[in-house]
Order: sequence, then structure tokens, then C-alpha cells
Amino acid sequence: MPQDAPRVLVVDDDPDVALLVKTVLERRAGCEVVVATDGHAAVERLAGFSPDVVVTDIEMPGFDGLQLLAALRRDDPLLPVIVMTAHVSVEYAVSALRAQADEFLTKPLDNTRLVEAVTRLVAEGRARREANRPHEVVLAIGAHPDDVEIGVGGILAAHAQAGDAITILTLSRGARGGDADSRQHESLASAEMLGARLFVKDLVDTEISGGGATVRLIEEVVQEVQPTIVYTHSSNDRHQDHRAVSEATIAATRRVGTVACYQSPSATIDFRPTRFVRIDQFIAQKLRLLECFGSQTATRDYLEPDFVTATARYWSRFGGGAAVEPLEVVRETAEFIGAHELTRRES
Repeated sequence: MPQDAPRVLVVDDDPDVALLVKTVLERRAGCEVVVATDGHAAVERLAGFSPDVVVTDIEMPGFDGLQLLAALRRDDPLLPVIVMTAHVSVEYAVSALRAQADEFLTKPLDNTRLVEAVTRLVAEGRARREANRPHEVVLAIGAHPDDVEIGVGGILAAHAQAGDAITILTLSRGARGGDADSRQHESLASAEMLGARLFVKDLVDTEISGGGATVRLIEEVVQEVQPTIVYTHSSNDRHQDHRAVSEATIAATRRVGTVACYQSPSATIDFRPTRFVRIDQFIAQKLRLLECFGSQTATRDYLEPDFVTATARYWSRFGGGAAVEPLEVVRETAEFIGAHELTRRES
């Protein structure tokens, strides 16, 4: 099944009709189809299956199609619904339209019209959801230039595609790892590629503190940006700056709903991710982001494309697909919207 296959819930008490609709949509539209035999069963199915479209009969025993339509409109006004019936009458059409059906089909079904209606409504429904989705405000914090791109470059690319606002905060100019001016320009090039806002501070490389001044610097950016999601270093890391930034970030973002820690090349075996975000569609963009850091690629094996790809492939053992970025979730009271949607579609 394609990763972005349309998901359709078919509701009909006639098993032959349900099988026909299922078969047509699977074979001719590439849909993933789940069948329910009545309105009550459909509501139960919705708990574990998030359809792009519902196709329901009107006449069913007990909880009929119009009652189901009313319940769907109450719980999820953006979900497209197609109603179908064997009785061609003005009364049925008016009842369905008054209940806000998106399409009205009569039996016996015209398979071509069914496929066209489902395909069109899947696209319209996804567009409506995207237009109505509240966008997230993302803050990615690193001790040095290239830290966040190594840790969550793919996730940030997913956020960018989802239209989320992205800010990168780099707390030092990385003078111990090369020319500070060059590294700052490289950070700017990477941020521009993401469409991200960039803050570069000038704390002393290898001497960053986990409290005091570092916390205040991060708090100032948090106050200005008002993030809903923060990515930062893990405390399970051999590099003292990474550990310090992790400690300071967790203190400075205590009122932010979602905070997660990414893996760096110096992470220890105690790095224990609890969220695995698939970046299959974004691994190539992550590699392009890392290419911006040309002053480092000649001396840092972990920036080599094969190394980056192999690391993402390793974590796919836990997250599926071909490429994954792992996260230690500190707290989560909001969705990883852009990346979460990507993960849902690829699962």
C-alpha cells in the first residue's frame, strides 16, 4: 500500500455492496479500505482508523446513514462523506444534503463516478485539514553550528513543508571547531534553506554553562519566539557543551508544551529515544543542509552522507521505513505536527 494511500471507511449492511465498493476503490483508486456493517460499527472503527473519506449507505438497521452523517459532522466537520442509496427520490437527496453530505450516489453504483468522487474528496478533505490546522512554532537549540541539522535536520525539513515557523538558536560560533565567521555563515545558509530564523550567540566554545547566563539567553529567545515545540541536545552526551545546553534548555523552556532531545555524534549509549520520526521524504534535504557546513565536512566523518544515511537507516529498525531521527521526549503536551503527520501517513 502506498504510504499516502487514500483511507476510506465504507459503511453498508449489505456485504455484497460493501465488498464491491471496497474492491473498486482498492483496485482502481489505490485506497486503503475498512468496512463497517452499520453506523455503530462505523463509530467504533473511527477510533482506530482515520479515514480521508466515509462512504455510507442511508438505509441501515438501527443507527442509519443519516444519523451517522450527523454524528460525523458533529465530531469532525472537515471529514468528507459520500452517501448512497438504492432509492432515487428527492426526499432522500434533500435529507442527505441538509445533513451536509459532500456527495450523493445512487445504486447500482457507477464505478467511475464512485472513484472520481472519492479521489476528488480525498484531495479536498486533506486541503481543508491543512488549511485549518494550527501551525506549530518550532525552536531548535544547539551548542554549535551544525548541531541541530545533524540531530533533527530531517524533522525540521518536515516542519518547513508543513508550514510551521522554525527558529534555530546556536549558542556559540564554534570557534574551537574551525573559523567562527565561516561557521556562522554556514549556519545562515542552512537556515535560509529551511526558511528558518537564526539566532547565533557568542558563548565560549567548550565552556558553555548549564545555568545562569545560558538559561537567560535561551529564555530571551523563548520569550520572543513563543515556541510550542523545542528540540535540543540530550544530557546523555560526552560533549560538555551539549550536556550544558540540554540542562539549560530544559530549565528555560519549562512552560513549553513539547520538549525533545536529539542524538548527536557524541551521544553515549545511555541515549534512550522514545520517539522515532520517519524522515524518508526528507533525508535528501537533510544531506543538503549538512552540505552547507563545508568547513567541517573534510574533517568530520559523521557529516559524510554515507554516515548520516546509515545512522538514519539504523534507527529505522524502531521507526520503520528507510530513515528515522530518534528523540528522547522530555515532555509532550502538543503534537509533533509536521513530522507527526508524515509519520501517520507512512505507518
